[in-house]
Amino acid sequence: MSAPPRVLTVAGSDSGGGAGIQADLKTMLALGVHGMSVLTAVTAQNSLGVQGAWELPVEAVRAQYRSVVDDIGVQAVKTGMLSSAELVEAVADLVAGTDVPAVVDPVGVSKHGDPLLAASALDSVRTRLLPVATVATPNLDEVAQLTDVRVGSEPDMRRAAEAVLAFGPRWVVIKGGHLSGDAVDLLTDGSEEHWLRAPRHDNRHTHGTGCTLASAIASELAKGRSVPEAVMAAKDYVTGAIAAGFALGTGIGPVNHAWNLQKRS
Repeated sequence: MSAPPRVLTVAGSDSGGGAGIQADLKTMLALGVHGMSVLTAVTAQNSLGVQGAWELPVEAVRAQYRSVVDDIGVQAVKTGMLSSAELVEAVADLVAGTDVPAVVDPVGVSKHGDPLLAASALDSVRTRLLPVATVATPNLDEVAQLTDVRVGSEPDMRRAAEAVLAFGPRWVVIKGGHLSGDAVDLLTDGSEEHWLRAPRHDNRHTHGTGCTLASAIASELAKGRSVPEAVMAAKDYVTGAIAAGFALGTGIGPVNHAWNLQKRS
């Protein structure tokens, strides 16, 4: 049996299993690719929030990346939690030297509002990480952090996209999940534009949506899909995962990464 497409996630661990490395690997498995991981940080995290976070040394992150890429190889890379400027810059250099699509999720805060990126690292994200991204996937809070553009309506999403694209990613997905009404995302490269709409599900168990979307895009790109095709497929997968989200603990539960597999069985 030949190996499936390989995708590498560079992100932090979520001990509760709903986001981070754990969500990335579950997504990749559900979408039929082989997931591999570079751990950047360990968090103590549950359904109520993040109780602590410990960053790994840059040399440990670099060694993990080289170990995987130099032997196994990858068809796509996804980045998530990179808590410091040093980590952002090291990972940006690694990604720049890997000739595959890169999906950058510029993680700034957790679902519960806990900060996951040092303020001092924002400039490194703008000038080093976003320029190496094939697709960047900021939510509205991350857009505000990176560009000072505040999005309150769909028309504002175009301004947000222009501001993020100015930093150099080839494509950007502005995630409008925090707006009212349908769940609307805008995918654009500055000339081509796709509005992705899905019904908003009445389910508060949405922990891990950002990680899941970025990993799903990377998985579809690794299969050879174009960026618009990959993002549309990822949007469908995440919409189903949100609809099937479940309670866990006493706070916000995770999306259901296996919903598409359970549907078939």
